[in-house]
Amino acid sequence: MSRVTVLVPVRDGAAFLPPTLASLARLRGDDVEILVVDDGSVDATPALLAAAARRDARLRVLRRPAEGLVAALNAGLEAATGELVARLDADDLAHPDRLIRQRAAMRRHGWTVCGTGVRCFPTQAISDGLRRYEAWQNGLVDHTDLALARFVESPLVHPSVMFERAAVERIGGYVDRGWPEDYDLWLRLFEVGATFGKVSAPLTFWRDHPGRVTRTAAHCRAEAVRACRAHYLLRGPARGRALRIAGTGRDAKRLARLLVAGGATLRGWLDINPRRLGQRIHGAPVERFEDAPLRDDEVLLVAVGSVGRRDHVRALFAAAGLVEGHHFWCVA
Repeated sequence: MSRVTVLVPVRDGAAFLPPTLASLARLRGDDVEILVVDDGSVDATPALLAAAARRDARLRVLRRPAEGLVAALNAGLEAATGELVARLDADDLAHPDRLIRQRAAMRRHGWTVCGTGVRCFPTQAISDGLRRYEAWQNGLVDHTDLALARFVESPLVHPSVMFERAAVERIGGYVDRGWPEDYDLWLRLFEVGATFGKVSAPLTFWRDHPGRVTRTAAHCRAEAVRACRAHYLLRGPARGRALRIAGTGRDAKRLARLLVAGGATLRGWLDINPRRLGQRIHGAPVERFEDAPLRDDEVLLVAVGSVGRRDHVRALFAAAGLVEGHHFWCVA
């Protein structure tokens, strides 16, 4: 049975840490260590961690100077003794059986990376947008779904994930490129053929609050995520292929600018809005799909944000014999 290290980075997390520590103490499973990396906290965090370590012999604290999340995560990877690493953030909660169920699923399916279903809390404060995101995340379970969704948004919630430490170390661990370190990691793992899956049950409870890193950090802003997406599209589906983009909205245009700046050839746009037809955007014409059949040297990028519209475009392309993940990719 593979040993599991639960890796929890924290800085000045005293406001939310007590329930997380209680959640960690309730985790079941044999051969488990809990490694909390304290990234230079100056509040009550060190005292809370010291008290928790006295109560739970599995808990180990790695105290470091404040160097940022990526450095803390890589220090945790280096110090971990487990072949498997399970992530949790210091303001989130885990179901007691999470480790048992993820480890069993990874062994059964041979996955490199295993997420779980998530449930956002506190329930009364969750926005409609976050509810839609939660539903989208929880709808991605098998490897194919996760792989096809990877250019829409990060298909895994970072604090829900368990992964093979050796696989992550082989590709250089976490890196700081100015965009989300977890999204970057998943995309690099997909590139080298890692297998992904999820335990569909909501075994991770994801706290939403105004100070959450995904809400406040510059590297998590929309433009940073878009830059990450463009970077890996140029290394993957868009490499050596001209582009047609389905959708002409603001985000589609911004992504197109990044792709063209990175060396891609933009051959055209597709839109079902008759008012758009005949226009030129970034020098390329807007056409109907029926008037612009896909050529062998092209790839279609579906830059349509609405789930309903995205599914409509998917159905249109599938009816024309196009295969998602080969002829076209959803990117918004």
